[in-house]
Amino acid sequence: MFNLTCNSTLEDMRISPGSEIKIAGPLNFHDLARVISAGCTLIAVVLSLYLIAMHATHYTQPKEQRHIIRILFMIPVYAISSFMQLQWYWRATYFSVISDCYEAFAIASFFGLICHYSAPDLHTQKDFFRNLRPIQGWVLPINWFAKCCGGERGPWRTPKSGLTWFNIIWIGVYQYCFIRVAMTITAVLTEHYGRYCESSNSPVFAHIWVLVINALSVTIAMYCLIQFYIQLSKPLAEHSLFLKILAIKLVVFLSFWQSSAISVGTSTLNIVKPGDVLAYPDLKVGIPALLLCVEMAIFSVLHIWAFPYQVYRRGASSGFYPSPDASKGTVGLEKPALPNRGGFLGLRALWDAMNLWDLVKAFGRGMRWLFCGVKRRKEDVSYKLGTSNDEALSMSNLHEPKPQGAYNPAFEDPTTTAYHGVSGGITSPTGDERVGLIYDAQPNPDSGLRGPSPPAVYHHPSDSQQYSFDPPPYGGVAHAQSPYNSYDQSPPQRPPRPF
Repeated sequence: MFNLTCNSTLEDMRISPGSEIKIAGPLNFHDLARVISAGCTLIAVVLSLYLIAMHATHYTQPKEQRHIIRILFMIPVYAISSFMQLQWYWRATYFSVISDCYEAFAIASFFGLICHYSAPDLHTQKDFFRNLRPIQGWVLPINWFAKCCGGERGPWRTPKSGLTWFNIIWIGVYQYCFIRVAMTITAVLTEHYGRYCESSNSPVFAHIWVLVINALSVTIAMYCLIQFYIQLSKPLAEHSLFLKILAIKLVVFLSFWQSSAISVGTSTLNIVKPGDVLAYPDLKVGIPALLLCVEMAIFSVLHIWAFPYQVYRRGASSGFYPSPDASKGTVGLEKPALPNRGGFLGLRALWDAMNLWDLVKAFGRGMRWLFCGVKRRKEDVSYKLGTSNDEALSMSNLHEPKPQGAYNPAFEDPTTTAYHGVSGGITSPTGDERVGLIYDAQPNPDSGLRGPSPPAVYHHPSDSQQYSFDPPPYGGVAHAQSPYNSYDQSPPQRPPRPF
């Protein structure tokens, strides 16, 4: 049977004066930890706020820098939270779960940053990933699961469409925002009613369930983020993605798994026991909080190189968006040079970064695709790309000759044209093919040529004007020989019909 009573809580176990021996002059471990954590927190906050202010006052790429500012705020949030946990350790649960909740928004912001490195908005991002070539296979351990469970026909297969692959990554990242917020609310409520019990890993308390669910969710999110990085590391090499993902991944790893390992080691395995040097609150809260404060000071320095603001100064080179097909070696669109949109002292930029509505919409889009769009994913044109007719379907190389195939047959038969099949006539589009087409078009009332063309039997050579000109290549207009070249020359009139 499980013990239904939480044996010890931090609220009941205070560090009384003289309970810990002095280890550094007049300071015991708890006092020394507070001094060190206060200094490290000050360094982390000052450096992070400086970098945030520089991005806010050089807000020339709002769609990118909004996510960068959110990522940079992670350092002050963790540093201040860790110091408050150490100072008011009997309320550490509230500070811990609230700061850990921000971790989900930082991960989602990093994913959004990479998306905007690829293309400027969601519409062009979908086009970019729709034409993505080649799609990297899943990394460990999913590729092992694929080998054991059906290979390319099993549930762990690599998607054939880059857009489907992008949507899977999208859901894997943004689900963590919802799960983490839900678990934070659960932890706060159960702690308030005495059913959380952080010191116990018993399944009758909420702590172990919150821990396991958060562990699964953050593992999925980080796995998808790493997969996303591997796919785009070469096209986005100029943005130093490795340094950025290292700064994010280490903070997530140390904040969650470090605290979880210490919790299991002290509560379940009893590797270290409280004594005269370390009281139970210091063992449970003090050591993880002290380590995080020191680590946040180090990461605040790392962020200066990982997320520099100099590339967003006015006059700096804006660069280009990458090409979805790495084999062609081409570049995408050039990034526009925008003016500073940060407002007075960067306040508008800070407000833009604190508005999290875009993350809410992103989660809603992911859930809509998961429950609705996934059923129609194979209707997308990306499932037709990559075949023998890929070049004929592509819209990016219209100036290049297309290969002969089912969509571009050789016009050797004089009865076969670009618009008429062998049997002649233009087939009417059906279903969704009518969308975006000029279907059932009516004659232009302003046109000088009204009504159907006359049959050849009514043609009178003596009444018609003779024009001979050769059109230039690629379907252009030969202005030098065109009958409509001058404004004072009217279009040829149709000969009268015989009665």
